Amino acid sequence: MDAQRLAAAKEELERLRQEVLREVRATGDASRHLDTDDVPDLGDMSTRSYDRDVLYNLSEVQRQKIRDIDTALELLEQGDYGICVRCGEEISPKRLEVRPFSRYCIECKTEVERFGE
Repeated sequence: MDAQRLAAAKEELERLRQEVLREVRATGDASRHLDTDDVPDLGDMSTRSYDRDVLYNLSEVQRQKIRDIDTALELLEQGDYGICVRCGEEISPKRLEVRPFSRYCIECKTEVERFGE
């Protein structure tokens, strides 16, 4: 991968990281507003419980995305960005364009999802 593409990838990864952090902050702000009623009825409590579950799950997805982005940035610094960590082949530019923090080529990702790793 040429230097211009690597610089663009680094910029995109850092942008995505900041976007996720903004989402996390917004999610935190939303969760603080869930307990604003003094006397909630059963429906309110049910809705709040569901909202908390959704917010919890979103935050786990966000944490994983941050970890994936950080790993991609480390790989970029090491000179291994864009190389599948499983087979060592180059990850297609199209895949990296869609998901810049991909660690696997499409074939290996399919295998990992199918059989686990």
